[in-house]
Amino acid sequence: MTTRVNKKQPVAPNLLQQNSTSAAPNSKWVADISYIRTLEGWLYIAVILDLYSRKIVGLSMDASLHTTLVTQALEQALEQALQRRNPSHSLQHHSDKGCQYTSAAFQKLLTDNGIICSVSSTGCCFDNTVAESFFHSLKTECVYFERYESREQAKQSIFEYIEVFYNNYRRHSTLGYLSPVEFEQRFYQPLSSECL
Repeated sequence: MTTRVNKKQPVAPNLLQQNSTSAAPNSKWVADISYIRTLEGWLYIAVILDLYSRKIVGLSMDASLHTTLVTQALEQALEQALQRRNPSHSLQHHSDKGCQYTSAAFQKLLTDNGIICSVSSTGCCFDNTVAESFFHSLKTECVYFERYESREQAKQSIFEYIEVFYNNYRRHSTLGYLSPVEFEQRFYQPLSSECL
């Protein structure tokens, strides 16, 4: 189990309210943590997924569950968003109430970047089903076919699954059987043709 609640930290409201749709990229991000076994020990994985396209926009992997695991995923998502994705001024970041997400360091990173924090209700697993569904796909389509000798081997395998296959080629019924990249291209295409 990766969710450890810090009851001393204030908790943001649940803005998502089980609505896993989004009208545009970079409006709603969902985040979660999972773990996989390697012969060296556990590898923890933090992802940020854009609800509009189901694209993984933030990824971090480490041997520990420290707050840096989730801050690095958010920093990667922000870097990608600022460079290529034109983030919304009302961007929501939704996660569970895990101590990594409610930590002062993570909350400061959200605040400094103007991101609105949203957290799941206690005992409600339905708010973050899209992120949890991604981890199911990762494990059944990639991880369970491997025997990882080291964390580094696992990191490479997971990175390739996400960046080469999942974001670019994996079709989603929710997206009309398009990949996340194809679905986003359709959103941005009309915008680029207006500039001609």
